[in-house]
Amino acid sequence: MPKPFCFVIMPYGRKRTQADPAHAPGEIDFNALWDLAYVPVIEALGYEPVRADQDTGSMIITQMLERIFYADLVLADMTIPNGNVYYEVGIRHAARQTGCVLLAADWSQPLFDVAQMRTVRYPLSNGDIDKDTAQHIKECIMPGISTLTDGESPMFKAISGFPGNPDPALASTMKQHMMELAVFQSAVRNVRQLPRNERMEAAQELVKEHGVPPLIGSVVFALLLLLRDSIEEKADWSKLLDFIDKLPREYRDKPEVQTQRAFAVSETGDVQTAIVLLEALVATAGPSAERFGLLGGRYKRLYQKTDDPKTRSRLRDQAIDYYERGMDLDLNEFYCASNLPRLYRERNRDGDLKLAQTALALAKAACDRAFRHGITDEWLRPTWLALAFDDGNTDLAEDLAQKVAREDVTRWKIKSVLDDMRVATRLVADEAQHARLVAVADWLATQSGIQSDGT
Repeated sequence: MPKPFCFVIMPYGRKRTQADPAHAPGEIDFNALWDLAYVPVIEALGYEPVRADQDTGSMIITQMLERIFYADLVLADMTIPNGNVYYEVGIRHAARQTGCVLLAADWSQPLFDVAQMRTVRYPLSNGDIDKDTAQHIKECIMPGISTLTDGESPMFKAISGFPGNPDPALASTMKQHMMELAVFQSAVRNVRQLPRNERMEAAQELVKEHGVPPLIGSVVFALLLLLRDSIEEKADWSKLLDFIDKLPREYRDKPEVQTQRAFAVSETGDVQTAIVLLEALVATAGPSAERFGLLGGRYKRLYQKTDDPKTRSRLRDQAIDYYERGMDLDLNEFYCASNLPRLYRERNRDGDLKLAQTALALAKAACDRAFRHGITDEWLRPTWLALAFDDGNTDLAEDLAQKVAREDVTRWKIKSVLDDMRVATRLVADEAQHARLVAVADWLATQSGIQSDGT
C-alpha cells in the first residue's frame, strides 16, 4: 500500500532572510533545511515527502494546484516573506478542511493575518543548517506537526457549511456588514477630499460615529491613519493619542498601533519616551525597517537639538546605527537609506563620503523601483526630493518640489522633508547650486504654509 504523501511549500536554494542580523542569520540554505530536517521528520511520520522544485512538471500551475489539493498533508515554511508560499497556503486553506501545518524559525515575523495562526516554531541561528542545527529543528517540529495535522482550516472555521452549503443567515449578515463598511469607506474618502484645515474636525466626527465598540480591525486602522494624516498642528497629535488610548486592548496592543502611538508621542515633543516605546516594541514584536527607521529618526531629532559635542556625536552614531539596521533589513524600503547620506557627510569620518554615496545610490534605486512598480506611498516623492538635494541635482529638485506641492502631501510630512532638505543644502559648497536649492526649499515651504528659516 503506498504511503500518504506530504507536500512541502517552501523556498528552495539559498535565500536572504531580510531579518535583523542581531537576531537571525542573513540567509538560509533551504535545500539543506529540506534535506537534513524536513525529509527525515516527514518520513518518520509515515509520509512520502514531495517538494515543488523536484521535477519540472511541478512548475506548471495546474499540477501545483493538484499537489496542494490532493496531498494528505501540507507543510508550509513561513520563515521569510515569500509570495509563492503565501499564495499556496491560501489555496490549501480554501481547498481542504484539515492537513495544513505552518512552520517558521523562532525569530521570524510572519506577514498579515498569518501571524495569528498557530505555527510550529523551530530554532535557527545557523542558516547553513549543519547536522546539529538540523537535529534541534527535528526535535521541535515533529511533535508540533503531529499536534496540528488535524487542525481546521481558517476558511472552514469561519464559514459554517463551507464550501458547498454556507449558512444563508451568515451570508446575509456579511452582506449587511460589507454594505456598512462600504458606506464607512466612502465617508473616509470624503474626508480626504476636504481642504486640509477641515480634515481633522471631520475625521473626529467619524471617530464619534464609528470608533465605538464593537469595532473591526479595518475600521480601527482606517480611523487611525485618517486621524494621523489629517494632522495640521502640533496639538493634533494628542487627538491621535487619545483615540489610540481609548481603543479596546485587543487593538490598542497590536504592534502596528503601538508603532503609531510611539510616533505620535514623539511628535508631541516627548522623544525620549518614544524611543523607550519603540525599543520595547523591537524587543517584543521583533525588528522591522519601519521601527528601526523611526528609532533612527528619534535619535536624529535629539542629535539635531543638542549642542554638546560629545552628546551630539553619540546621538548621531545611534541614529546612523538604526538607519543602517533598517536598510539592511530591506533594501527596497527607501526611508532608512534616504536618511543616511547627510548623516554620514555631517559625521565626516574616514570612509563616510563613500558610505554616503552608497546609501544615496541605494535609496535612489529603491525610490525608482517603487515608482516603476506603481507603489502608492505619500512619502515617496518627498523622499526623492530630499535625495535630489543630497545629490545636488537642482533641476530634479525644482521639478519634484512642484510635483510634491501639487500632490497635497500632509503638512507635517512636508515639514519633515524640508528639515532634511535644509540640512543637505548646508552641505553644498557651490554658491550658485546652494542658492538654487535654498530657493526650492523656500518655495515649497511657502506653498505648504510653512514658515521658511532662510537656510
